[in-house]
Amino acid sequence: MTALVRMRLTAYLRSGRALPGLLGTLVVVSIIYGGGKSDAAEAYGFSAVALFPVIAWQAKLLLDTEPDVQRRLAVSAVGLRREVTAGLLAAGVVGLVTVALAMVLPWLVGGITGPGGIGAGLWAHAAALVGAVGLGALASRPITRSTLYGVAVLVTGSVLAIVLGLDNSVAPWLAPPLMATARHLAGHPDSATIPALTIQAALWAGVVGAIYARLRRTRG
Repeated sequence: MTALVRMRLTAYLRSGRALPGLLGTLVVVSIIYGGGKSDAAEAYGFSAVALFPVIAWQAKLLLDTEPDVQRRLAVSAVGLRREVTAGLLAAGVVGLVTVALAMVLPWLVGGITGPGGIGAGLWAHAAALVGAVGLGALASRPITRSTLYGVAVLVTGSVLAIVLGLDNSVAPWLAPPLMATARHLAGHPDSATIPALTIQAALWAGVVGAIYARLRRTRG
């Protein structure tokens, strides 16, 4: 499975599909921190929300890179479960690179006031990452079968994740806790808030991942 992850990452880089996601990350981070210095926790909380659709888009691009025939050969060689897991892991690696850039670049441009809140910012980006990879997987070609439907799933899912998250008390499990995380980081969350939001993010990502795996079994 490691070889399959490495193969997909290599194809993603050599095909040039990594470039749009990288440019998107640079644009988002530049906009966020272009206005001056911000508190680390608050800035990183907002950054996690803004990068959610970018990471989801990168996951879709990576999963779309592999030709259908090659994907079916991989399923025959290692089994559907390992093939699906390898794809999600590869998308996660790409997302981790985006998170690393989002954490480091603000320091290079002087956008962070101090080191306080770095841990909370890393947690916020990790919570967004797992949900974004799941959404990108649902928008990928193996599921949607067309570019138009894939873009529709990606855009609709990103918008709903933010809109439904505006009031986390109403059906909180319908969306990842993006907005709730950003608001709590701005207000310095207590020790009970972070575990609750972490569980919500993990459960949402788990459900989306299970739906993706189920659809892959029926659609190949």
